[in-house]
Amino acid sequence: MNFKIGMISLGCPKNQVDGEIMLKKLNKSGFKIANSIEDSDLMIINTCGFIEDAKREAIETILEVAEYKTAGLICAIVVTGCLAERYQEEILKEIPEVDSVIGIGADKDIVKICQKALVGIKTGFFPEKKYLLLDGERMLSTPKHWAYLKISDGCDNKCSYCAIPGIRGGYIERSMESILDEAKTLSDNGVKEIILVAQDTTKYGMKLYGKYKLPDLLKQLVKIDKIEWIRLFYCYPDRVTDELIDVIASEEKICSYIDMPLQHCNASVLKSMNRNGSYDTLKALLLKMKSKIPDLSLRTTFMVGFPGESDEQFEELCRFVKDIKFDKMGCFTFSPEEDTPAFHFENQIDKKIKQRRADVLMDIQYSITESANKQRIGNIYKAVIDEKTENGYIGRSYLDSPEIDSGIMIKSNQVHSLGDYISVKITDYDGYDLIGEEI
Repeated sequence: MNFKIGMISLGCPKNQVDGEIMLKKLNKSGFKIANSIEDSDLMIINTCGFIEDAKREAIETILEVAEYKTAGLICAIVVTGCLAERYQEEILKEIPEVDSVIGIGADKDIVKICQKALVGIKTGFFPEKKYLLLDGERMLSTPKHWAYLKISDGCDNKCSYCAIPGIRGGYIERSMESILDEAKTLSDNGVKEIILVAQDTTKYGMKLYGKYKLPDLLKQLVKIDKIEWIRLFYCYPDRVTDELIDVIASEEKICSYIDMPLQHCNASVLKSMNRNGSYDTLKALLLKMKSKIPDLSLRTTFMVGFPGESDEQFEELCRFVKDIKFDKMGCFTFSPEEDTPAFHFENQIDKKIKQRRADVLMDIQYSITESANKQRIGNIYKAVIDEKTENGYIGRSYLDSPEIDSGIMIKSNQVHSLGDYISVKITDYDGYDLIGEEI
């Protein structure tokens, strides 16, 4: 019998890459990959467990899939990823419908785990985190024209609120040759946009080469002919060097787009987070980047409601957002995670206050985005086609990353394929989205 396996992958792009490697292993071993729960014999739930909302989503997803098993529509359930690594035996104990729970170091053994689950053998397997797969053949879950490319994993930064080092382990990285080989393979298979991901992309090179090598890596990636765009995620402000800025500014294929989660701007709050920086030092860095990289699109994330954050410190953060005018900004409330120092900090802030602060900050950002979009009317951008609609297409310029950012609603009478690049003139905007027409 040819069993069919489906996967629900939650959380960050790094987790998504892990899932794609597992799917390829399963497919090569003879399993068919299903696109829905209803069409599956076994479901893998590749979980996130970073903060409370992510844990809640993961548990709700497991329980939803468990109902399919109870109804006899699927045979088995395997739980992988960060929630599995973090809570291990508790999932098997609390949710008896689950057949196997495996840690991130067991991804390489996914074929055996699924084979056992399908014959009723329950498994809890948690090898050392150092066995986490950094590379391998993948079955892409993204559209054919773009893909994530993981260059490292784990983290040594030890921010006081963050559970990732405990879940994913210490910082590890791939060789430059391995990354370039995968990028060439992706390109040969039709990928035109690659998005570099890691827990900290800017640290790349320190483990294997003893120095920051992200600029060197980028210089090699741009030589791959069929790659149109290269995009950077998860940059750490302390490690954004002048060399990196210059490479981004000088290489046409590297999008003038940087995702840099800053978390806060107040020096005292950042110190409590075990992070460096202040309003003035961060502003100086961002202004330098804007001055050197033409039309830079800055994406960041802030945390509000960190223990002890005063009204004055939050107001400073609001001023910072108004001052810098980020192109994209996300905001989440502090989530007290067990096994992190901040879980035990005094002066925890009420949930309602945290949520109100998040709402205020996002309202400020919405006004900034609206103003920026209004100023873009009349501009012409190179845009990639992501989706066909009744009246044209949905696409993106370099300003927007897939899945997390907005895009351009494009009016066009021409016939295009997904992944085609066209010229679009912006004619209007609708909230976060731009509206344009092909020229």
